[in-house]
Amino acid sequence: MAKSISVNKILRSGKEQFIKCYCVIDVTAVYYQPRGTSIHVYSQGLNAELSKVFSQLWSMDNNRLKPRTDYNISLQGRAGYVAQSSNSARDNARTPLFSNVNETKLHSIKTYACFIKLLDNFETSTGVSETVTPEELKENHLFLDAILETDVMKALLNYTKIHMLKYLVSKGQSPMDPLQFKRQLYDIWFRLYHRDRNGGEDSCGFEHVFVGETKYDKEIMGLHNWIQLYLQEKEKHLDYKGYKANDKDIPNEDDHLLSLQFSWKGLVKPMGSSFIGVSPELEVALFTIVFLMSTEKMTSVVVKVDEYMLEVVVCRHGRSIGTAYPKLLSKQAPVK
Repeated sequence: MAKSISVNKILRSGKEQFIKCYCVIDVTAVYYQPRGTSIHVYSQGLNAELSKVFSQLWSMDNNRLKPRTDYNISLQGRAGYVAQSSNSARDNARTPLFSNVNETKLHSIKTYACFIKLLDNFETSTGVSETVTPEELKENHLFLDAILETDVMKALLNYTKIHMLKYLVSKGQSPMDPLQFKRQLYDIWFRLYHRDRNGGEDSCGFEHVFVGETKYDKEIMGLHNWIQLYLQEKEKHLDYKGYKANDKDIPNEDDHLLSLQFSWKGLVKPMGSSFIGVSPELEVALFTIVFLMSTEKMTSVVVKVDEYMLEVVVCRHGRSIGTAYPKLLSKQAPVK
């Protein structure tokens, strides 16, 4: 493993380039890399730098809803085993996951309201080409405009300026100008691409992560957003089957991160994961940072945010997000 040194700059010169990667120990590491070779971003161990950044964004999430006040969840039983390719699951939760959500508040917060308008804009079956109407295009931009007004996204823009700018600009990514940054976000989250090679442009990062997709009517893909889970459950399209956890990390109704099992559109997702109660802008910010860290197909980082030790996984589809989700590794009792 290369020697770790403390640095704050990302440099590129001549035929060689230095890539800032995030190491497995509590310093930033730089690895010498000749042009044309692959980049490896280490994912094992706690990333102290990103833990600090993510914690700052977490504390800035003024639009995060409060459990037991703005919403209530009913965890009920632990979900059982589901065999591979099976769409049969024992239901260990007789009632919905969300027993109550303050929809007045949900629709009164600008970023949530703009987010919700996007959820019915997609054809969730892969292989079926997406058609973006002028109204839907407008809604995409209104959502980005709304989240870019928040402290969370302003902090994200500032972070890219300070810590990642030289390298990212050299690669044509995330320039300093806010309008260009918005275009970059649009490409990351809304640019259409082919998920099913036999069809047209049938997917994008936003659809996969936040809306959910089905593959050949056999598999649920994505759907890692609590608002979509709630709204689909409310419409009787989604059935919560129970939580997934080990004996040391049994979830409770105050948790903001949950692993769960559910059925949707007649299919079963044996295990999914989602933040609970957090704002759309926070999720966009966290996943975007990890996406911008690397050009590798998959990047994962281990961070500590609030009481949670979690792994954030982001897979790339060219210049866009293919998938992104959090994985709870462990949690500590909150400080009172």
